[in-house]
Amino acid sequence: MGGAVSAGEDNDDLIDNLKEAQYIRTEKVEQAFRAIDRGEYYLEGYRDNAYKDLAWKHGNIHLSAPCIYSEVMEALKLQPGLSFLNLGSGTGYLSTMVGLILGPFGINHGVELHCDVVEYAKEKLETFIKYSDSFDKFEFCEPNFVVGNCLEIASDSPQYDRIYCGAGVQKDHENYMKILLKVGGILVMPIEDQLTQIQRTGQNTWESKNILAVSFAPLMQPSNNDNHKSETVKLLFVLAISLVTCWVHRNMKVRDLPLPEVGCAEGTNGTSLWNLINTPLEAELVLSVWNQEGK
Repeated sequence: MGGAVSAGEDNDDLIDNLKEAQYIRTEKVEQAFRAIDRGEYYLEGYRDNAYKDLAWKHGNIHLSAPCIYSEVMEALKLQPGLSFLNLGSGTGYLSTMVGLILGPFGINHGVELHCDVVEYAKEKLETFIKYSDSFDKFEFCEPNFVVGNCLEIASDSPQYDRIYCGAGVQKDHENYMKILLKVGGILVMPIEDQLTQIQRTGQNTWESKNILAVSFAPLMQPSNNDNHKSETVKLLFVLAISLVTCWVHRNMKVRDLPLPEVGCAEGTNGTSLWNLINTPLEAELVLSVWNQEGK
């Protein structure tokens, strides 16, 4: 999928072409795209195609076409302070752009099936934070990535304001995706070869709109193989750490406080901790329990 706009010579040229073709329509989305060079997410030796409106895949690493990401970013209607879940977060390119809009009080989570891709995303994120000239121009909501199948998210996981799924969703999984969304939230995902925007208007009501004809690989079904039992994705611990980070930003104005490495937190009781985070003391308790669980 792609090829809707002319190839660019560099990242800014690509963004100019996406604007001209009306794929990028708002200033905040334009700023996010210009801040992050798409070419940095390609492997060495493949960057000649980085600024073409084409998808790219190498092994498990995949980037959608720029026109797709543009429509997704616009359809999500992102605002500072929202919570975002990226299902099939891949290289982290989209999640990092989203983080530039969410700001320091947002929540930014990604679930990715492949361990090697999560490591790749973390490396690219670290490079962006350390070396990008754009980083200091934004208040950033750093993404947290976990390994898992997005069809196995724990039932006690929180709901999100904004969700994107980067793989084709079958009709029988549509309701599963909708339940992850807060009332008033927006979900963008490909269903039956249509990139679709779904808004949750009430506890049991949704409004849907087709955005663009697309072709996506389907979601991977959970494995039933006894030799590879898939683990349930635990996001509550990731959310707890995100909330502690938000409290630090709001109350101490410290952006670089080191926090624990976040993983799937297998076997932990996230629900009780989620209910605890109301005060600074309780935030410290969450960190304390996390540190004990991590030993």
